[in-house]
Amino acid sequence: MAMTRVKRPTLADLDLSVGKRTRLQRLLYHSGPANGTLMFLPIDQGLEHGPRDFFVNPPAKDPDFQLRLAKEGGFSGIVFQYGIAEKYMSRFAGTVPLVLKLNGKTEIPSDKAPISPLICTVEDAVRLGADAVGYTLYVGSPLQAQDFEQFRKVRDDATRYGMPVIVWAYPRGEAIDAKGGRDSFYAIDYAARVANELGVDIVKINVPKLNPEKDKAAPAPYNTLNITQDEAVRQVIESAGRTLVLFSGGEMQGEENVVAKARLVMESGATGVIFGRNVWQRPYDEALTLAGEIRAMLNDFGA
Repeated sequence: MAMTRVKRPTLADLDLSVGKRTRLQRLLYHSGPANGTLMFLPIDQGLEHGPRDFFVNPPAKDPDFQLRLAKEGGFSGIVFQYGIAEKYMSRFAGTVPLVLKLNGKTEIPSDKAPISPLICTVEDAVRLGADAVGYTLYVGSPLQAQDFEQFRKVRDDATRYGMPVIVWAYPRGEAIDAKGGRDSFYAIDYAARVANELGVDIVKINVPKLNPEKDKAAPAPYNTLNITQDEAVRQVIESAGRTLVLFSGGEMQGEENVVAKARLVMESGATGVIFGRNVWQRPYDEALTLAGEIRAMLNDFGA
């Protein structure tokens, strides 16, 4: 039985400056599906994970692979770190919208107290022609206070330049691990609310994983809830309020699972998806086919 579609916030519902509204209008209605949904291709894993993610598909090590895929596959935009954007975007400038990731870290240090330092600025994003900036926020980290302060400066600059902010709201750290884990409903739900409270324009989160045994460690009432996956996704989106929600794809899965996950979150009220490894870890023709399937599915959710 088909799930009743949830109405999501649209651009018309948001109180935005002219600059932010103009850039979001381009992302939502002038590129990608161009129907009020979003479909991003992130390629920040080279910094976050090192080269290991490219071993399964060596051609994807060259950012031109993802840029061609973003253009031919009809993505709303591509996500790059500063160095890759500066070195590879010029041939695709004006044809593939850019989301510039402002912070990043390697996976080498322990994740017990993570923080992702700034490596470029909103002003750099303006110079590179970006339509949005990205920021990774580690909700629950012991270094959360520093993270919040760092983000406040980014938010202030983004307001000054009229630049939309997409936050990767990732629950991390020892306290999160002790309360059910980073992918628990409690952790993801909290992260979505934090994004709304901090003034984020778009939040990127993971689909919560329900694990009754691990969830017992979460605070009440999460430790006794009996909900379905669909209900958990809907509640997370409700917690994000008027912050537009993107769901990530995570590690590579079968084609049918990827499209089914995308449809589930869209029916629950998401604005779009941000699928990286699930797409570009495949051979180019297969990746292009999958991108077409995701985009065709998003055509059912225009607003």
